[in-house]
Amino acid sequence: MAMFKRILIPSKLFCLSTADYSTKLPGLLSDVSVLDLTRIVAGPFCTMTLGDLGANVIKVESMDGDESRKWGPPFMKGDSNKDSFYFLSVNRNKKSICLDLKSQEGKNVMYDLAKKCDVMVENFLPGKLDKMQVGYERLSQINPKLIYCAITGFGPTGPYANRPGYDVVAAAMGGLLNATGERNGRPAKPGIAITDLTTGLHSFGAIMAALYHRQKTGKGQKIDCNLLSTQISSMINLATVYLNCGIEVQRWGTAHANLVPYQAFETKDGELVIGTGSNAQFADFCRIIKKEELINDERFKDNSDRVKNRDEIIRIISEVIKTKTSKEWSKLFENASFPNGPVNKMKDVFDDEHVIAIGLVKELPHPEVGAVKVVGPPTVYSAGGNYARTAPPTLGQHTKEILSEFLGYDDGKIGGLFNAKVVR
Repeated sequence: MAMFKRILIPSKLFCLSTADYSTKLPGLLSDVSVLDLTRIVAGPFCTMTLGDLGANVIKVESMDGDESRKWGPPFMKGDSNKDSFYFLSVNRNKKSICLDLKSQEGKNVMYDLAKKCDVMVENFLPGKLDKMQVGYERLSQINPKLIYCAITGFGPTGPYANRPGYDVVAAAMGGLLNATGERNGRPAKPGIAITDLTTGLHSFGAIMAALYHRQKTGKGQKIDCNLLSTQISSMINLATVYLNCGIEVQRWGTAHANLVPYQAFETKDGELVIGTGSNAQFADFCRIIKKEELINDERFKDNSDRVKNRDEIIRIISEVIKTKTSKEWSKLFENASFPNGPVNKMKDVFDDEHVIAIGLVKELPHPEVGAVKVVGPPTVYSAGGNYARTAPPTLGQHTKEILSEFLGYDDGKIGGLFNAKVVR
């Protein structure tokens, strides 16, 4: 009996079988097929974003699978492949096929997949797939309309081209770690792989632009995205200030270099971020915390004065904020003109009334453990659909389906590939 899952989406309530789950929800990219040879985070995040929009994402894995499947604990309970929750976080809306690309038979399957796909995304070292005869050089001959996106650590040229690149290395070399951490403290790594994620989003945007270009010209192309360039471009004002003024970056913790107050403050039971981006917001803040005398104080009359006298104004505010709990201040600031919010733990995040109300968390049927929870796509489209459709696949879960239904291989050919251990 097919498992049924009620799926709540804006304005409609669907009741679909697991088999229909990925096909009945609309998607802006439902006519696009993606060949996904990515692992870890940056590439999978890019292809998951395409999948959220309805693209048919075929995740081609080695016989051992994406390395991040083993990035635990924690692992999924009851999963015979022991997939990590790390893997689950960036691989929904995909179908998995295991393929031996070292064999000629495996290469032939890859060529057949490339003929039928619109996009390919990979994150191997530059030139590695070309040496295996399954890179852009070969696949663009097979399918000139193919949009081929390569995600690397440092790009295909330059002295670092052949270095392996991970998020924290690019964050270090690109200036992010040096800009992150407490004042006068050591550099700090952000709590998530933010360089990977931003590179994945740049790749996604580049692929969308290339699809638009192909629609006009009928031509595919190669896209190169890399972690280091993405990270350096993400330094925005810090990079521009250095390039034009020669001013080096300082670490400010949660504070802002150019706005005061704009940081986390200790409350009676936690921490609360408060930001005032204008004099009007600062005045509103002072009135609510009953410190109206600060509004016309010569030391704090405008932002440049507050920046100059940062330590004193922060000391005064800190003494006040410590007198109430985070919840009490949040209630007082409910209709304030300035932005504010508590520093939440994950429990607080998912217990938040707003997060619950917008239905950001989705529960998806899974063949091994019944169901898994994921954070759904953050962007809402008025038309087209952007949904978490299917749970991340188990290793090789869709090998037979892809060979049969997508490529049209007969049972004899499929059996031969399994017997030769070309596929799993």
